[in-house]
Amino acid sequence: MKYLIGIDGGGTSSRCVICDENAKVLYRCKGGPTNFLKYDINGVCKTIYSLLNKCRQNLKITYNDINVVVIGTAGAGRRKDALLLIKNLKRFLESKKISLRLRVVSDGLIALEGAFSGKSGSILISGTGSIIFGKDKKGKVYRLGGYGNKIGDEGSGYSIGQKGLNAVSKDFDGRAKKTLLTKYLKENFKIDSGEKLIQKIYHDDFDIASFAPYVLKAADKRDEAAIEILERETGELILHIERIIKLLKSPKMKLALIGSLIANENLFSKLLKEKIDSNFSNIEIVEPENLPEIGALILAQKL
Repeated sequence: MKYLIGIDGGGTSSRCVICDENAKVLYRCKGGPTNFLKYDINGVCKTIYSLLNKCRQNLKITYNDINVVVIGTAGAGRRKDALLLIKNLKRFLESKKISLRLRVVSDGLIALEGAFSGKSGSILISGTGSIIFGKDKKGKVYRLGGYGNKIGDEGSGYSIGQKGLNAVSKDFDGRAKKTLLTKYLKENFKIDSGEKLIQKIYHDDFDIASFAPYVLKAADKRDEAAIEILERETGELILHIERIIKLLKSPKMKLALIGSLIANENLFSKLLKEKIDSNFSNIEIVEPENLPEIGALILAQKL
């Protein structure tokens, strides 16, 4: 019997699952991060090897029994980057006398496949970053957004945090109305001046996305600046949805909301859902049918 392995490679941890040829899940395990653009690629290869080894040892099989391994990980949406990981991983495995069929794809693609069990549909992801994927009836996959925080990631935790800090900078200068965001920055990050804010952002590698929850908190308190930010950022996500609908050319579309900002109950997700309801009559918001690692298995089955 041959086995298939799917891996959902995250930025903080990774999940792995192995199934038989009949798609019966036999074992699950977890490991460290596999974002090879953020972490040392040799360390990522060691993490993947560890996950593969756990599967092999648990089922008491050999590597020859594994038919194909599909890895979905952040940073692999561009073929050049995906090939970089494949090249290094193959070299690492070959050093241990292991030869496997490997495919590396983006974490968004396996999330899409898992959400609709390989069928058509669309997923909107909003966490630290943002992106939307859609798959039409013919199986063609479209991707919009995902340009990173320097020129994109509209409607994400990074973008919300950045705009929140911008509002605070204007408050420090007296260029805009007072905002609760300034109070939250002082209380939670000990930043009480423009000079300290500049130091934290440009010299101390401040986690900009970490300020997003305080923008949501301020909006809950009816802070004008925070509400304006959430209105603008949800509007950006609506633009993602408008375009994917046109590309999919389907009279009805199922949409799964994924990511910490919109998969959980908060003012931002509530506002987004209200805008979806008022702007689109052909969208059904659904829960993902499967986890991303199952989406990786679905791709492995196709191979």
